[in-house]
Amino acid sequence: MTEPYLVGLDLAGRRVVVVGGGTVAQRRIAGLLAAGADVEVVAPEATTAVEGMATAQELRWTARGYADGDLEGAWYAVACTDDAGVNAAVAAEAERRHVFCVRADDAPAGSAVTPAVGRHDGLTVGVLAGRRPRRSAAVRTALVEALQAGLVDDSAEPVRPGVALVGGGPGDPELITVRGRRLLARADVVVTDRLGPRELLDTLAPHVEVIDASKIPYGRAMNQARINELLVEHVRAGRFVVRLKGGDPYVFGRGFEEVLACVDAGVPVTVVPGVTSAFAAPAVADVPVSHRGVAHEIVVVSGHLAPGDPGSLVDWPALGRLRGTVVLLMAVERIAAFAAVLIDGGRPADTPVAVVQDGTMRIQRSLRATLATVADAVREHGISPPAVVVVGPVAGLAAGPVTS
Repeated sequence: MTEPYLVGLDLAGRRVVVVGGGTVAQRRIAGLLAAGADVEVVAPEATTAVEGMATAQELRWTARGYADGDLEGAWYAVACTDDAGVNAAVAAEAERRHVFCVRADDAPAGSAVTPAVGRHDGLTVGVLAGRRPRRSAAVRTALVEALQAGLVDDSAEPVRPGVALVGGGPGDPELITVRGRRLLARADVVVTDRLGPRELLDTLAPHVEVIDASKIPYGRAMNQARINELLVEHVRAGRFVVRLKGGDPYVFGRGFEEVLACVDAGVPVTVVPGVTSAFAAPAVADVPVSHRGVAHEIVVVSGHLAPGDPGSLVDWPALGRLRGTVVLLMAVERIAAFAAVLIDGGRPADTPVAVVQDGTMRIQRSLRATLATVADAVREHGISPPAVVVVGPVAGLAAGPVTS
């Protein structure tokens, strides 16, 4: 059997008919829509997702069984019903009309084969493995992961000088975004925070300069103005700089200050959002920050200033009146004051509280208490920054004993 000829089809604005509305069709349709195809689905029934795409007018859904003639004017067809006879009829019509057709149930019986496809930074990778889909998918995934990790250099030209402000996520190196990981692999200079995914630094090439801009709570820290100066200085020296920050750069991370500094200096800057620890740390400790019928609001609050501090912008009495979830960051040192002000504002003293230290890391620890007991529990268990505090009924949904 001859091997298929691998080619890229320009389907933008061209009619594509998908016969079948099940999960296989749903998977194929996503790629077709991304290619700009004019998709019509022919099927008596469709999955909720396919129906939703039709309702949103992303495609047309003809809600009936296939009939000969449905492929008129088509450039490409996909036969993916659960009836082999129908799929054969679609392929036969496609053959008569000179329309390439994929048969999802019997690949050799179609005139086209869908490769395992992956995408990375404008690059499309397609793999065919002699009609062995698991092998082609495995090779595709390995290639894309290698590109994302910088193990394969796909750059046709040098990276232009500039700054990428990258949110590294809550700490686990696997929770950085794909784009963040890719840009990190192309950096000349990395200016990193203490809470950035430190294990990724060991994967950098030997020539990459790493600058520690850590801020230790209540300890030494690099001045923010100096960090801003470093970003600008290195770009002006012709380097591509990744500013690697923990969590998301714009969630109490001073990210926008650094963007403004770059813009003021005329330095190109791009922002790559990250997974914020405010939600990720509770999640890995089995604490949902929202739950149907339990919490309809989530408020994320910085605890770097005590209640009553003249510089505080937090309306603590208002937070005390809320019934939903309050997530406190940078709050461990002042947890007694925060608990007291929430109780004074109206929160019941027995409101559940969860505290997660070093969320997503190997050394992660967590405890559960109430507003009345959390300060003593934090002290007893030696909880220290970085830690995320979740206040509200959702903290009582987590499995495990309550620390009193």
